[in-house]
Amino acid sequence: MQEAIERHTISVLVDNEPGVLARVIGLFSGRGYNIESLTVAEVNAEQQLSRITICTTGTPMIIEQIKAQLDRLVPVHRVKDLTMEGPFIEREMALVKVAGTGEKRVEALRIADIFKARVVDATITSFVFEITGTAEDLGRFIDLMSQLGMVDVSRTGSVAMSRGTSGL
Repeated sequence: MQEAIERHTISVLVDNEPGVLARVIGLFSGRGYNIESLTVAEVNAEQQLSRITICTTGTPMIIEQIKAQLDRLVPVHRVKDLTMEGPFIEREMALVKVAGTGEKRVEALRIADIFKARVVDATITSFVFEITGTAEDLGRFIDLMSQLGMVDVSRTGSVAMSRGTSGL
């Protein structure tokens, strides 16, 4: 019996220094692990710490290997598998450019309103919408907009943190 492939969101607290991201990515590529989404940003300027949020897939055994190998990297302070540690918040942002006139333009605005997307740029023939939500929400919005004249999309990766009072 083959183990099921699962999607996990892993939060990694690292030193904010050159080469750290390359080492993390090298760990994944060197072992053939897939990264679905990766974001990184400084979270504490005083202590020079960054948070890397990685969405990956694998069997439970592979996920455990990923976490163990991340934990052994020198600039890593903490590794949290948010998927396993309880409730967490995960969001993504996208900019979606839609070109169109007439009824398609009106319909794009209606759909954007339903999804709570904001218009951040508008011309006579196009809009750029900004939308924030789960990856699934963004996927549904993009699918609908592709039918109405979507010409470009840019997505961030997922950002995530545990719910409640505990920190990374």
